[in-house]
Amino acid sequence: MRAIIMTEAGSSSVLKLTEIERPECGEDELLIQVMAAGINPVDTKVRMNGPMIKQTGPTILGCDGSGIVEKIGANVTRFKAGDAVYYCYGGLGQQAGNYAEYIAVPEPFVAIKPDCLDFIDAAAAPLVLITAWEALFDRARIQGGQKVFIHAGAGGVGHVAIQLAKLAGCDVATTVSNTEKADFVRQLGADLIINYKEQDVCEALLTWTDGSGVDVALDTVGGEAFNQLVNATRIYGDIVTILQVPENADWKNIRLRNIRVTQALMLTPMLMGLTDAAEHHGDILDQCAQFFDQQQLSVFVSDTLPLDKAAAAHDLLEAGVITAKLVLEVQQPMTEDDDG
Repeated sequence: MRAIIMTEAGSSSVLKLTEIERPECGEDELLIQVMAAGINPVDTKVRMNGPMIKQTGPTILGCDGSGIVEKIGANVTRFKAGDAVYYCYGGLGQQAGNYAEYIAVPEPFVAIKPDCLDFIDAAAAPLVLITAWEALFDRARIQGGQKVFIHAGAGGVGHVAIQLAKLAGCDVATTVSNTEKADFVRQLGADLIINYKEQDVCEALLTWTDGSGVDVALDTVGGEAFNQLVNATRIYGDIVTILQVPENADWKNIRLRNIRVTQALMLTPMLMGLTDAAEHHGDILDQCAQFFDQQQLSVFVSDTLPLDKAAAAHDLLEAGVITAKLVLEVQQPMTEDDDG
């Protein structure tokens, strides 16, 4: 099969298209013909810094994807050959990754693809959906009527987090860098849109909340952007970050304000082999599939590139010019004409 592999860390030039053996399907796994693979910031981090999971052999990147079940293991009960699926698994250093024509995925991570999404859009969804869901519902435990702030609303995680918070009945504020992105997040339902290049984020949030601060803040940026949120979050409020808490965080003020700080990393089930947590990821994807098919949720793909342009895709992502998601088209779906 064709795959993009890396044998050393470095720039995008380490990503090489090559032919390798198709993976075997274990008893608890599905062998999936990958149709498309999402590209995420974690991919570039693994490429630059090396695998997060140390194994022998080349690394195949790509944490989320969509495709068609080719074969199922003896213990698999929820799927059959021919099912269209989407999932978040692989890409952290394992030889399993989605920049390839086939991948073997443990059953708990997999869900049936939403009917309304093609393979490109479905591949863009899993990692950002699970990240946003765990941050908002599992960590911050958002409730209807709350005021929620989401950093970088036009980003991959941000644009689905806005929609999930609105589905929960919350008022949502977010940041953008230009008018085009402002128009985009407005269409998603954002109630307050802050151009962080022109406005003070903390001041804008305090004005929006009559000085009390937001109930929940989701940090997708890190560093000083996290620190800004301490005084913009209400006393007894929540800050959830999907990045490392900065070393210069004002813990004295955080404690004084009784702010609950939580870190969210959706990669933990893969990194630590947690079956129950993997099943929770599958459940999240099942629930979101219903939202997609009920037209209550959407995922936006800014650009699509073929598998052999993976290095160019990484360059685009690192340049910061992508709105929402970027996807690799691994294989083109067969049409009736192709089938004769």
